[in-house]
Amino acid sequence: MSGIVLFFGFFALVLLGMPIGAALGVASLFVMSFLPGTPSDILLLKSAVMGGNNFPLVAVPMFILAGDIMQSGGLSRRIVGMAARGVGHLKAGLAYVNVLASMFFAAISGSSPATVAAIGSNMIPEMVKRGYPKEFSAGLTAASGMLGVMIPPSIPFIIYGVTSGQSIGKLFMAGLIPGFLFAISYVLVSKYLLRDRNDLVSTKEELAAQKAEEDNGNTIWALLVPIIILGGIYGGIFTPTEAAGVAVIYAAFISLFVYKEIKFSELPAILARSSLTAATCLVMVVMAFVFGRLLTIEQIPNTVANMITSFSDNMYVIILLLNLVLLAVGMFMETVAAIIILTPILLPVAVSVGVDPIHFGVILTVNLAIGFCTPPLGVNLFVSSSVADLSIEAVFKAIAPFLVAMMICLILVSYIPQISLLLPTLFG
Repeated sequence: MSGIVLFFGFFALVLLGMPIGAALGVASLFVMSFLPGTPSDILLLKSAVMGGNNFPLVAVPMFILAGDIMQSGGLSRRIVGMAARGVGHLKAGLAYVNVLASMFFAAISGSSPATVAAIGSNMIPEMVKRGYPKEFSAGLTAASGMLGVMIPPSIPFIIYGVTSGQSIGKLFMAGLIPGFLFAISYVLVSKYLLRDRNDLVSTKEELAAQKAEEDNGNTIWALLVPIIILGGIYGGIFTPTEAAGVAVIYAAFISLFVYKEIKFSELPAILARSSLTAATCLVMVVMAFVFGRLLTIEQIPNTVANMITSFSDNMYVIILLLNLVLLAVGMFMETVAAIIILTPILLPVAVSVGVDPIHFGVILTVNLAIGFCTPPLGVNLFVSSSVADLSIEAVFKAIAPFLVAMMICLILVSYIPQISLLLPTLFG
């Protein structure tokens, strides 16, 4: 009974417009305060404190801040310029630049919407100016942005690692090959969609201008960011959380003293913007821990596990059912909250049929990342449509071919574990 009231109260509050973090907390408080047989309010406070008292969570606001500084400090623009010089001479080269630049920025920010905003604000106007359809440009940018939660460092991987007790370093390694797989699929879809556009090739003059801008802008400093972050983590120099702090210091130093595109007087506004984003995220994390504790007390995970396994005990069938559930959840729920709520429910089901916890973390993240690109909660669609000044319907129609590619890649990642586990096995 308590579980039904908990879920009903949560979804009712969300539908009434309450922020997800607040809805999680209010629904939990209501159940514990008014329903007999539930724990006291002390559990709410204790679970909230324990949920927030996780050192790896410090990486979340740090990576958000690093991404904001890099976007304001010109690093993202230089990454786009470097990618344009590398593949701009190919037919439909700017489409490849979009994907490549999103991969680079994903290795900096760890956030999907931040990747769409940073790359889209540079790429969409440039692509439209060069003759690319605006709808295609916006759809590709929204799709490429989901690489932000797959290419490490990834905020959802950090949240899953904290929730499940798995190694965040191994999760970062596990996301690399799937991230590249999705990126290649976007390139192939773009190549097919633009196969008849022979005019979409950068001229020698444009490439020369890009080279001049790159040389004058010292692009190498921007490219060193993912090398420092990932090299430091995998080289054992610092933890993912420490890497986030290093990224902030490095980005601030380059933006202030090398590129000189931000001033000290602008830092408070950047800090305030990042703090608001991080606070929203962390409130959801803390409240979701309370929500998850109540679910465990009410035996909801065991009930769901028994219900799913009653259909079949075959691993491949269970993975299919899990994917269907996660795709549906990703369409309606924010990623961080979904990870914390669903991990204690679905991870035992996956492990019971032989799925590695690291592999399940990738499956979970990929499914929810696709939710960034699907209505009604598709954040990437909203950001991309805002940057491109298009309707959500137009962007969703343009992203449809890329969604087909996402589903194919999801199947491959789900049923070929070594795509995710190869690097953690070799270097873990």
